[in-house]
Amino acid sequence: MPRRAPERRLLRSGPITQRECTRCGACCCNARSNAAEGFFHWVEIAEREPILADERLRERLVTFDDAGVAHLRLDPDGRCLALRGRLGRRVECTIYDLRPRACRRVEAGSDECLRARADRGIA
Repeated sequence: MPRRAPERRLLRSGPITQRECTRCGACCCNARSNAAEGFFHWVEIAEREPILADERLRERLVTFDDAGVAHLRLDPDGRCLALRGRLGRRVECTIYDLRPRACRRVEAGSDECLRARADRGIA
């Protein structure tokens, strides 16, 4: 009988602090597994999101999939174009007050946060 690989767990010695959160930026990146499967649109933007009302931001930061659904635009490495700085060091969301609801839902230390950090190699 073949041996199963051990389950990979995301271990931390304590909660993610706000300071760690503002240095990270991992949740602002498309998961590598998504990109490997051909999913290049990451954060969906609902029709009434404030970012869509700003023409300058819409032109620079928004892309539309084949179905016409708006998403935040990503760079070739899968990072949101609104993110400035170096992952895991110090990052800043340039549209923080206008960020879509999908971005607002991610909480520091949540399972989604920890998965994104592991995907980008940030402890």
